[in-house]
Amino acid sequence: MITKLLIANRGEIACRIIRTARDMDIATVAVYSDADAKALHVRQADEAVHIGPSPAAESYLVGEKIIAAAKQTGADAIHPGYGFLSENADFAQAVKDAGLIWVGAPPSAIRAMGLKDAAKKLMREAGVPVTPGYDGEDQSPERLKQEANTIGYPVLIKAVAGGGGKGMRKVDGEGDFLSALESCRREAKASFGNDDVILEKWITSPRHIEVQVFGDTHGNVVHLFERDCSLQRRHQKVIEEAPAPGMDEATREEICAAAVRAAKAVDYEGAGTIEFIADASEGLRADRIFFMEMNTRLQVEHPVTEEITGVDLVEWQVRVASGEPIPLKQDELTIDGHAIEARLYAEDPAKGFLPSTGQLEHLDLGSEGRVETGVEESDAISPHYDPMIAKLIAWGEDRDEAIDLLLDMTEGAQIWPVKTNAAFLANCLADEDFGDADLDTGFIERKGDALLGDAEPTGAIRAAAAELVLLAADIPHDALAGFRLNASPRLSVALDQAGNTEVVTPHDALPFEPLHGFTSSERVVVFADGLAHEFTLSSRGGGAAVAGDGAILAPMPGKVIAVDVAEGDAVTAGQRLMVLEAMKMEHALTAPFDGTVAELNASEGGQVQVEAVLAVVEPTSEE
Repeated sequence: MITKLLIANRGEIACRIIRTARDMDIATVAVYSDADAKALHVRQADEAVHIGPSPAAESYLVGEKIIAAAKQTGADAIHPGYGFLSENADFAQAVKDAGLIWVGAPPSAIRAMGLKDAAKKLMREAGVPVTPGYDGEDQSPERLKQEANTIGYPVLIKAVAGGGGKGMRKVDGEGDFLSALESCRREAKASFGNDDVILEKWITSPRHIEVQVFGDTHGNVVHLFERDCSLQRRHQKVIEEAPAPGMDEATREEICAAAVRAAKAVDYEGAGTIEFIADASEGLRADRIFFMEMNTRLQVEHPVTEEITGVDLVEWQVRVASGEPIPLKQDELTIDGHAIEARLYAEDPAKGFLPSTGQLEHLDLGSEGRVETGVEESDAISPHYDPMIAKLIAWGEDRDEAIDLLLDMTEGAQIWPVKTNAAFLANCLADEDFGDADLDTGFIERKGDALLGDAEPTGAIRAAAAELVLLAADIPHDALAGFRLNASPRLSVALDQAGNTEVVTPHDALPFEPLHGFTSSERVVVFADGLAHEFTLSSRGGGAAVAGDGAILAPMPGKVIAVDVAEGDAVTAGQRLMVLEAMKMEHALTAPFDGTVAELNASEGGQVQVEAVLAVVEPTSEE
């Protein structure tokens, strides 16, 4: 058995592997770049080794540094996680050549499945159904265009070495083919150093179905059923679930058996995924499900398989890499319930899903379901790596129960000031078509802006913000207040958002239970439905709190604890007039300009309401 495991990765997957290793009494070694010096995976590992600057190309992608770190710490095995070097056959071979255990697929299998054209030919020979198309050696534009015309439009151009949606173009007609081919090849060359392509028939109602397989060194291969990863944005998976909705037992048996044949064809060892594209125009049928590619590593979405099978796939990886047989036989594996995973990213859906980097000053993902994360509150989202905050996984007795739980988890996510896609995920889960399992890979694109939701705070959210301020100030919101005769019988709070100020009064009918947030001396933040709504407590700035020509207004409810002037006193701009205690903090109110205190309505020890006129300063006349 492995005794010390180096994880050649970072973030949530490194933390995930560390957890299983700890349960197995295996010591762990983390590696880290400059940007990750204080990262969670570094804090959780037994040891950590610095491997270079922040860019992955100078740290996490330098195999020699990782192997050296393993030698330095006495690790006897390396787990690559996913991404980075996990499907790099040369790195896998280098690990083995260094006398270390490689917790991953055999280099030969990685190479066999690494190029889509060669993989399709191999699968065809193994009796695995493949998508109609062209994967020949003649890569001339003329031949490719001819084959596309024969296949029939729309067709899909795919880089043979592609992945993650790169080097992929859909072509709707003959006139667009050559320009799309040129663009695809240019991107493929830049991303993978290989501009060869294959052509596939475009499936009009595509479902992305994948099967988890597992092999060992004793010739055993099993499947752990299928996952549906159809909810995608720009070919990147967003929500995954297991089992696939609408999959009948006969179709499941055929597709899973095909996946096992695919794994056996390359003498597969460890965890792998066979990805299929299904034409779901008439439901899921075995004769309309075609091989796309094999991922020779652990997948991001592996937790949903773990949830329905009760298996720890990382533990299986470690045991199989140590030479043990697969812990369970095929007939001992069953499906229990339904699981769904959502990828929670630090990105701003309102700005085209651009990454949102920075410190996670507030982070609370609740206590429901399963959360896989590589960050904690006060950690930072780095611009150097994938901006994933966490994977949120829900299990239920059936699909509806799993959806409901995951909806609660996404709507309840509390993250600030980094922007997230939590509300977007919640809107996907709440969509009627998603609930009815009316899915395909174009779901998100088809729904468009409807999934973004409305970020404008409702009246209830504004009222909740006002309530939070009052609670933080230890002032009951039904207290009488103010010096003005027309003061409201209930306290209010002046909230500013995007330069617009509104005086808000809480009300008894407000459903506060689903609304959460926090306050500081400057702001209040309310979390609702996966969004963070920030309000500034005073828009007047500098503590002056002036209105009109020199009126000094209370920026929030509070207690006057000091008065420094009297009526008739001459004051200068910025001079302190009084101090207001609110939200357990002191706020100095100052003169807006040189002048005379013409009116003073505050006295030490007095309680005041928001917007109460505490004093009036008349400017010094210019003669």
